[in-house]
Amino acid sequence: MTPPAAAGAPSGTTAGATPGAIIAAMGAAARTAAVRLAQTPTAAKAAAVRAAAAAIRDTAGAILAANAADMAAAGALSPALLDRLRLTPERIDGMTGGIDAIAALPDPVGAVIAAWTTPNGLAFERIRVPLGVIGIIYESRPGVTADAGALAVMTGNAVILRGGSEAARSTAAIHAALAAGLAAAGLPAAAIQRVADPDRALVGAMLGAAGLIDVIIPRGGRGLVARVLAEARVPVLAHLDGNNHVYVDAAAEPAMATRIVLDSKLRRTGVCGAMETLLIDRGYPHRAGLLAALLDAGCEVRADPALRPLDPRLVAAGDDDWDTEYLDAVAAAAQVDGVAGAVAHIARHGSHHTDAIVTGDPAAAAQFTAQVDSAIVLHNASTQFADGGEFGFGGEIGIATGRLHARGPVALEGLTTYKTVVRGTGQVRG
Repeated sequence: MTPPAAAGAPSGTTAGATPGAIIAAMGAAARTAAVRLAQTPTAAKAAAVRAAAAAIRDTAGAILAANAADMAAAGALSPALLDRLRLTPERIDGMTGGIDAIAALPDPVGAVIAAWTTPNGLAFERIRVPLGVIGIIYESRPGVTADAGALAVMTGNAVILRGGSEAARSTAAIHAALAAGLAAAGLPAAAIQRVADPDRALVGAMLGAAGLIDVIIPRGGRGLVARVLAEARVPVLAHLDGNNHVYVDAAAEPAMATRIVLDSKLRRTGVCGAMETLLIDRGYPHRAGLLAALLDAGCEVRADPALRPLDPRLVAAGDDDWDTEYLDAVAAAAQVDGVAGAVAHIARHGSHHTDAIVTGDPAAAAQFTAQVDSAIVLHNASTQFADGGEFGFGGEIGIATGRLHARGPVALEGLTTYKTVVRGTGQVRG
């Protein structure tokens, strides 16, 4: 495989150059590539993405070896970060399957979102177009490299990747496969660039690269995302915390409630869609059994005074527990008064990421889904479905919790904007 630098794309490691100069060179190359990608037919973009998936499969052994070296050098990373860093054959299969799924999805670029004609005969069309150049800053998530590259190419965007140093070997190996896919399809290497230099000043240079980078998407811990939100001079799509809730209503079916709560918390504790707080209606008759199921599964539960008497293993919750994203086998638990109580608790402590209700009462479900202001709201399903692949998007480049542009898993449509084309027959305003 030809490394991206050898194929004509800046590598992000220019000797003696300042961080600003490095990012400026990468941004200029990305802008040129983005102009070309925006005009590339769907079939060519899909061919590049499928070729990248094939290259990942062909080099899976090397990728896993690189990841093993990253894991061995990881040091004192938290269990959540180690889980995000770890690659397995099954995760490689999921990665390539997601890339192939992205290639098979309808191309949003060029789609007509709306069309209308005004009384003076002007014909309007609102048409989807790429965002341009996207910067991705992420930690301990080598899979983001593959998702970001595939989604960017399929939407006609160029992308500049800045992964964490703890995943440098894994990211480099996956990036090489993406570069091979671009080369196989005859697309510019600068469409997917990787900042290889670990200097954190390059993150600051990306955040200040207005006019070179059109949008920044951070994936990582609170410290990284908070820095991006505070310093960026470029629009940001991000979520700060995944402080997610499962509310078990009085009308919940017990076996279903237990299954959903256990999966939401413990399937993978380190993902942003994991449940952090369990809310239980005071009218739910199986509160003790539900809490015992979590405790028996090895989860520490920090409960409010109303729930503490139900099991001696429960730990007293402090004020901070309701606002904490544990990313570990720890959960807070509170008793609430019906849907209104759950909605009020989520409004006070939630992060607008993902929240779920378990109930057999359609009215309660309707009230909850209407009143909870989160990017993803589920009824009778695990919060761990907060994932672009599970939404049928093939993958995601991140989850956005703001109210502008995109919300929830950011995939193909989220990486586009629109322009309005107006066709006339000589009209003037006069």
